[in-house]
Parts: sequence; structure tokens; C-alpha cells
Amino acid sequence: QVQLVESGGGLVQPGGSLRLSCAASGSIFSINAMGWYRQAPGKQRELVAAITSGGSTNYADSVKGRFTISRDNAKNTVYLQMNSLKPEDTAVYYCNADTLASGSSLPRSYWGQGTQVTVSS
Repeated sequence: QVQLVESGGGLVQPGGSLRLSCAASGSIFSINAMGWYRQAPGKQRELVAAITSGGSTNYADSVKGRFTISRDNAKNTVYLQMNSLKPEDTAVYYCNADTLASGSSLPRSYWGQGTQVTVSS
């Protein structure tokens, strides 16, 4: 079994910054891509940023230049540095990891429980 635990959400004023972390643990053989998604009330879950095991990244257009995704492969952890936050960034942020568990033959997608980010004055 694989678990993802997020941390770092909270309330921040517009223009402020937050850093999210997501640590994967359990019976992990390898992790391929890791990413952050978000879901605002009444909206579909959307990709915010993703990073491969080799460090290649991609971002949603709405966060390019403001958010930075990174990962520490030795710690099975992915980060999301969020700067210049806007009220429209308010959402529950979910961590995702494409993981091959020990003893498994195929990777599968695992999700964290989500962390609330609220941008408001």
C-alpha cells in the first residue's frame, strides 16, 4: 500500500506565498510522474503542475511564472512553491503520484487527501 500525505495549505492574502509538500510512503518500488491538482467549489479537478522522475515539468497556463514544482526523489516528496497568489487560486490541492508498488507489475495512480488553500484579504 502507498500513502500520500500533503501539508502546507492555509489562508494567505493576495500576493502572498505558500509552499505545499507531499510525501509518499509505504511499499514503493518506484515513482514516475508526480503532480499537483486542484479543485475549486463547483469546478472540475484540474492539473496545476507535474514533474517526471527526471525533472521535466509542465504547468497550467494560469500558474506559469508564479508556481514552481520540484521533487526530492530520495525522500519520495514533491513540492509546490506558490507565489503571487490570487483569489482564483483558492481550491483544495491534491497530490498525485504514478507509483509502482513493491510486488506489483503495473504502476497506478495514488492520491493524497487534499489540503485547502484559501487566498483572501
